[in-house]
Amino acid sequence: MRHIREVLRLHYSVGMSQRAVARSLGLAQGTVCKYLSLASRVGMTWPLPPEFHDDVFLENRLFPPPADLPSNERPQPDWPAVHRELRRPGVTLMLLWEEYCGSNSDSFSHSWFCERYKDWAGRLKPTLRQVHVAGEKLFVDYSGHTVEVVEGTTGELRTAQIFVAVLGASNYTYAEASSSQSLANWIASHVRAFSYFGGTARQTVSDNLKAGITRACFHEPMVNRTYADLARYYRTAIVPARPYRPRDKASASYCTSFL
Repeated sequence: MRHIREVLRLHYSVGMSQRAVARSLGLAQGTVCKYLSLASRVGMTWPLPPEFHDDVFLENRLFPPPADLPSNERPQPDWPAVHRELRRPGVTLMLLWEEYCGSNSDSFSHSWFCERYKDWAGRLKPTLRQVHVAGEKLFVDYSGHTVEVVEGTTGELRTAQIFVAVLGASNYTYAEASSSQSLANWIASHVRAFSYFGGTARQTVSDNLKAGITRACFHEPMVNRTYADLARYYRTAIVPARPYRPRDKASASYCTSFL
């Protein structure tokens, strides 16, 4: 409860951003966002009324006991609407879950929300489930999203690309921002990803971007020479995804929806 009060004070009274509040209190940015969302949902403002100085009262207001209704009678999200919203730029399952919590007092947890959406989306079109062996495949791609970065010396606003690498068996993910999708950045991001994971997988499944794949083809794709040298040095095999087959790198595509 002390952390929640400090989050509200620093954000509303001092005017600090969520990232700055998280750094100041040693919390995850997602935790700060959750606390602010809970406070907004129950209409809490700053300064807090006197009754909110009692820890028990504050906890019961922010975290009410779960309803006695069985799970099948509690309000369910509109999954078709969730699926449509995820196609919009910048929309993630976390944002949609927060909206769902704001409109329902008997809402479920974020993990439940994500698992139920995966189950619902998996029934849209039957596909062959891919079973990955640990250490066999690493999926790499650039996210379709970008972030704005301010140059520290000049103050210039630049657009950065998001590189994502995901291990197939565990979905263990590495992500970083790059200035562009050039060959130099593509190779450097791979090197840092391999260092982060502490090794390489037997196969590196890559998207068909020009920095890595010279010619995209169903039968005989041509890998860039520098990219091939990287594969030989790190003892991995580059396996280009088939053109127009996003499920070949579904792990990377799925993880980018949470970024």
